[in-house]
Amino acid sequence: METNSKKAEQVDLPATSRLSRSYDEADFVDAFSVDLPATACSDAESLARHIFSGQPGWIATLLGVRDIAVRPFGLKRTIDLKATEGDRLSIFRVFERHKDEIILGENDTHLDFRVSVLVQPESGGRPQRLIVTTLVFYNRLLGRAYLGAIAPFHRLVVRASLDRAQKLGWPGR
Repeated sequence: METNSKKAEQVDLPATSRLSRSYDEADFVDAFSVDLPATACSDAESLARHIFSGQPGWIATLLGVRDIAVRPFGLKRTIDLKATEGDRLSIFRVFERHKDEIILGENDTHLDFRVSVLVQPESGGRPQRLIVTTLVFYNRLLGRAYLGAIAPFHRLVVRASLDRAQKLGWPGR
């Protein structure tokens, strides 16, 4: 596995994502990207599994704090998500699978969210890129309050997850 030394960076929302038709409807959107080495695979699901299975340990601690905080509000906890039946990748429900993009997310009483893990091919001298895009749709006021509280942590988690995956080395072709 080959690594790239450049850290994850916040980028514009990718026009080629299958989520792009929902950008204007979302209450919150962001996207982070890393360049992939030439030897990395281009299968979005494999790359997503690599990202979510190699997260830094402090993320589990954050999720534990989150689970304690949301319990009184009846929101889904990490253990609830992991125990949910169906097509899942880590704690996320799989909504769509394509070779170049996988759409993950969850629907809950307070908000719905989608995460795209998109592989953009090499183009014009730019290496293959991996872009993780998040869209959030509030279902009620609690969703807005919840996201207001976790948004800074969300950005840290996405960046750290991408940086850690890159440090571990991307799965090869």
